[in-house]
Amino acid sequence: MDVDIWAWVGDTQRQLHEAGNTGLAMAIGSVPAQALEGRYGQLDVLAPAIAQEAEKLELPWLEFYARYWHLIGRIGNRAQGVVALDDARTLVEFARREDVRDCPAAPGAVEALVIAQANTDGAGHAAERLEALAAAEVEPGSLAFAALSEQYVAALVDDGRAVEAVAHAEAAVERLGSAGREASWELGAASVRALLAAGRPQDALTALDAATGFKPDDPVAKAHREGVLRALVLATLGREAEAVQALPDLDVVGDHPRVWVEWSRAVLLLAGSAQITNTWQLGRVLKQWIDYFAVMGAYRSRIELALVAGDLAVARQGVWQARMLADLAESAAAELKDPSAVADRIAALRAAADAVTPLPAPGPQDELVGYFDAADGFNADPERWVGWLAPLSGRDLEATRRHTTTIGFLGYPARGADIYWDMLVESGDIQTADEQDVSFITGLLVEARQDERLEQMAERLPAAQRHLALARLHRARERWEQAATEGEAAVAAGAGIEARRLWASAVQQLDDNAKGARILREILDSEEIEAEDVWRMITMATAAEDWETVRAGAAKIGMPLKSTEGPIEEEMGLVRIVLPAPDGSQRAVVSVRTGPATARLAMPQPPGLEYNAGDLVVFDPALLEPVPESPEEQESFIPPFAAVGMLRPGGYTSWFFDGAAPTEAEWTEFNEVMAERGWPMWVYSDEDYTVTHPSTGEPLPGVFGWIAIPPNVTPVELDAVLDDATERWTHPLAWLDLAREVGVEAERHERITREYGL
Repeated sequence: MDVDIWAWVGDTQRQLHEAGNTGLAMAIGSVPAQALEGRYGQLDVLAPAIAQEAEKLELPWLEFYARYWHLIGRIGNRAQGVVALDDARTLVEFARREDVRDCPAAPGAVEALVIAQANTDGAGHAAERLEALAAAEVEPGSLAFAALSEQYVAALVDDGRAVEAVAHAEAAVERLGSAGREASWELGAASVRALLAAGRPQDALTALDAATGFKPDDPVAKAHREGVLRALVLATLGREAEAVQALPDLDVVGDHPRVWVEWSRAVLLLAGSAQITNTWQLGRVLKQWIDYFAVMGAYRSRIELALVAGDLAVARQGVWQARMLADLAESAAAELKDPSAVADRIAALRAAADAVTPLPAPGPQDELVGYFDAADGFNADPERWVGWLAPLSGRDLEATRRHTTTIGFLGYPARGADIYWDMLVESGDIQTADEQDVSFITGLLVEARQDERLEQMAERLPAAQRHLALARLHRARERWEQAATEGEAAVAAGAGIEARRLWASAVQQLDDNAKGARILREILDSEEIEAEDVWRMITMATAAEDWETVRAGAAKIGMPLKSTEGPIEEEMGLVRIVLPAPDGSQRAVVSVRTGPATARLAMPQPPGLEYNAGDLVVFDPALLEPVPESPEEQESFIPPFAAVGMLRPGGYTSWFFDGAAPTEAEWTEFNEVMAERGWPMWVYSDEDYTVTHPSTGEPLPGVFGWIAIPPNVTPVELDAVLDDATERWTHPLAWLDLAREVGVEAERHERITREYGL
């Protein structure tokens, strides 16, 4: 994006704030950070909401801004492919509108489209990407130039024109220099990849070293992206020890799909070294990544990763897995524009798998189930056991149970489902099958997303198992009405506590807390019920204000309560209630716990939030953080809980104050005045906050915060109390918004704000 757009963003924030739209003003500033820092849960909610609001306010640049950053958050680190293509094409069309095309950020739409195409099938879309980028005609003076040049280099590499890609990267860097600009780190990295593709790894390392100091467009990702690329270059050069040292750990790259293929290639090159362990755990993770790319429609990455994972499986003698990965790659290749481009590599993987001799089983075939059960669960290799049990699976029920669940655990539930299907469903034995086997095959079918198959199987099951299987399917797909219906039917047919839990959970999702609590209350005295069930019942009963059920649950878990009837309103200590903020982040609000699952917020909140001091909220009693082990830390620990919903709003209104900090005695007296009236006050400034002395210009310790007043107190009364409490302070305190609201001395507060630089 061009620098002008950021000035425009700042102006837009100020205008929105002045117009009273504080929540939106706060939100738009946080969207880029959410996209780059990986706060996708927030981004996926906030960015579309901003775009929708911008459309209502007829602010097309703001709408483009929100849509662009949301898309970058999807196609950048998350590497979405086909699932993002239509949105990328729509954004390009939007950028061509007369009221948008002059936006300095408009070239970003082309960037987003070619990234989505590269994620989908880089080689297949290479020509189209090059054409779109060439048509953009962005000059080096624009901050978009480096990003579009980076994408042009990548498209040339995908098109098999690595030498041209190197030349283009060098020319782009030179043009930037002539314009007084420096290349981005990402453009430098694209040049490194081009040099690797051109067979010049030593030059690639030199280029990577030179690019290290370049400013990144995505500073959050630079460290791990550079580490992965450096490891790949060094591994290509055969400098294994240095490559291993540069390679980020799995737990670092696990949340960054964009680097998975490159990281896996580096691991494959290093798999023969003593420092890199090629294990079944690695194979399982790679299969999870492959499945992720399938969901995202990242076809080329899925195939590349399957082939790398297959080579690694061959190296550890995982013959069955290598063959399945070859099958997967062949199937996925049908989605490419040119499936033949990977045919030779798939054939090579099959040949390599066929040439491997699997490790021998630990004992005779008819004793393998016993060996499996006796194996050390911590050190056993499930990948090998899948191969050893395969000849028995589908014929011997005990072997089938172990084989199919293990292969499902390793990421191949469809294969496990196929075996069970042939053994139980096709044979007709499913009607009399053990509940355990029905549960196993249901889980495999759900995980393999074979919904139609599961529904076909359910038709052949007895009523209780049929309804429970369908309820599990609907729950997995978040179809809550159907899940509740099937869960209820399963309970009626005698399916047991799992069905009841599922039913209660589904109706809770449908906001029928009273019914959910009743469902679990019916088995409160059962030996099957667990503490987690009781807490869920308490939470739902609290939301429904069914205090009798709350008390019954509290008695069940041994939680003493003072009152015996009516609403529970007791002081049970301080808690932190975690609530959503307008920018998509979360706020931990210190509160007073008033019941097993209720708390009253104690901290005043800024206007624009949906909650404030005095509000009574329902929370999930599951701790969000463990209690510290040391007694010293326990003394200051305030347990955090996630808010579930509002029970009763307190109706409080918050007012902002700001100014130079008073003396300790003045501040103590001020706090006492607020406390006597029961008006919550919270200081949000820290010890580093300063204001400016109006006469000397020297910094003074400052203080700002919020005071909340209940609905029976008027702003006029608060203004009078503040005026009286602070009139003898050395430096005045300002409450500008309140003064404007009541129409009293607004000019004085404006002057204080101006003179003290508040």
